[in-house]
Amino acid sequence: MSDEPAPEKPAPEKPAAEKPVPEKPVKKHEPEDPNKPLWEKDPVAPAWLDGADDPLTAALKEEVGDAIEAARSFAGDLTFLVRRDAIARTCAVLKEKHGFTYLVDLCGADYPKREPRFDVVYQLHRFSDQRRIRLRVMTDEATPVPTVCGVWRAANWPEREVWDMFGVRFEGHPDMTRILLWEGFNGFPLRKDFPVEGIDTGSAIYPEFYREGAGPVAGSGTGWKPPKPPQEPS
Repeated sequence: MSDEPAPEKPAPEKPAAEKPVPEKPVKKHEPEDPNKPLWEKDPVAPAWLDGADDPLTAALKEEVGDAIEAARSFAGDLTFLVRRDAIARTCAVLKEKHGFTYLVDLCGADYPKREPRFDVVYQLHRFSDQRRIRLRVMTDEATPVPTVCGVWRAANWPEREVWDMFGVRFEGHPDMTRILLWEGFNGFPLRKDFPVEGIDTGSAIYPEFYREGAGPVAGSGTGWKPPKPPQEPS
């Protein structure tokens, strides 16, 4: 055994100190050049305004009273929050007395954290001055909204679509059935809690493998494949 001392191990090198990350210079907001052409200016969203001063608001409140719960204006377009049970009467007044003869659209909206959860939205147009207004009604899954098919026949299919996609029913509708999906479909696809990836819908594509009225199963995942068709006897 050698009496020589073991060579000393070199001390580990100290890691190089990390260089501080230079802070990005804060860009000062400079006022926009007023001489800029309109198409080069940054867009500015208009603010919501109180619509109580609009002559149409005053006229409606005289005609339908407390059916108008609120009135707000955005970019010149009035939005009325209408009491649910008075929507058909309010629409009839707007059409017959104020010239809103054209129902542009009728659709739904879902706010899961709000009570009541759903909105039904009506877009109306008046041709004499090209004015457009919006009506909103709030409701829940269990409370139907009065149909406006008696005011505009064109409301028939949009109301069916709201039922089909959101599960909101319309009281007095002449044919309250689904319009895009089949009867028995499990769920309402435009609700916020409907699975983003969708659900299996084999019963429409392969009806021979499903009993009548069977719908898809929620939460069954993706990658579904139909069973093999029965072999014909040789």
